[in-house]
Amino acid sequence: MKITQATIYPLSIPLIEPIKMSRELVRDAKTVLLRLTDDEGRQGWGEASVAPLMTGETLDSLLGSVKYLVEHGKSCEWTEPKDFAAVFSSILYGNASAKSCFEMALLDLFTQRQSIPLWKYLRLANKLSDLADPLPIPLLRMLGGSPEKEIADAKEYRALGFKHWKIKIGSLPLDQDMERVAMLSELLDGDVISVDANGALSLADAMRFCESKQASKLSFAEQLVPADLPLSDFIALKQKSLIPIGLDESIHGLVEIEEFIQAKAFDGASLKLIKTGGVLEAVEAAKVLKANHLGINLACKIAETSLSGAATAAIGFALGEIPWGFSMSNQYLQFDICAQALTAKDGHLDVAQLSDSGIGIKPEESRVKDAIAKAYALIQC
Repeated sequence: MKITQATIYPLSIPLIEPIKMSRELVRDAKTVLLRLTDDEGRQGWGEASVAPLMTGETLDSLLGSVKYLVEHGKSCEWTEPKDFAAVFSSILYGNASAKSCFEMALLDLFTQRQSIPLWKYLRLANKLSDLADPLPIPLLRMLGGSPEKEIADAKEYRALGFKHWKIKIGSLPLDQDMERVAMLSELLDGDVISVDANGALSLADAMRFCESKQASKLSFAEQLVPADLPLSDFIALKQKSLIPIGLDESIHGLVEIEEFIQAKAFDGASLKLIKTGGVLEAVEAAKVLKANHLGINLACKIAETSLSGAATAAIGFALGEIPWGFSMSNQYLQFDICAQALTAKDGHLDVAQLSDSGIGIKPEESRVKDAIAKAYALIQC
């Protein structure tokens, strides 16, 4: 398979409402979209989100890396997906987000050629065909804002079938966050409830939080402390905590997962394609987590479109189940670039939405052009 043409789109899509995280206020989603055309005229799509505090990527840097990969990748013969990563590495060091974007578009083309949905291909490639038909994946809904808003949102979305929740903490004093967590845990008793601090807490505050009565009903706590703390601090937190410890910013791929497994320093991880370098590496990471009886949360960065959501969900459907749920973030966008956007049904994503060959969902050209970031233009390669 040869790439004959590529178009790169720098996008900026406003959120329905700003999302307050511990270290930033996100008002719009900046993402890079890639369309590849192969030598048989098929089109494959890829996406990667900007994440300065997670991957170090800005819109400009991500655009530059994707363009570099594409320009050099057009001379390559793309045959087996298992070889994609080695080819990427021969072109460009690091830059996991750009490689994820390029890999996604290549996988879309490859599985279209094979006339198979991506999630089914992942099952076959990883010898998981004996698994039962995939269950609908539970979707996480974020809670934030004033207590009144959080209560109203929790009631509204619980009535729609959502049973998995993520409470953002770390931007308020710890005592206030603990009161919020206790209140929402009581309201949502019986559901899968998590918190995410994006590394904002000190080790002492994280320990205090994890030993508190207010946090006792949580299913897991995600990335309470900064990723650059020594491993010994994560070990200490895990040993002190009364609730499961999940990691996000600390985990980029198999190297970190194996290190934390050996140290017995966590209970599960959040996997994002922009961290792992793509779908294939994320599948390997998920398999290792599952084999070690650790929790798996699949996640898109705030906020990726249905395209990235579909590629991420393919991992969950390939594995069969995702107990810690899927943070599908197109639900926070004012509009989606895909005409048939992924939607929740009873708080879950059903595999029937990804029944077409390839990733299973396609952007609509007019919507893509409407989303091009101000002062930017599409790039033809």
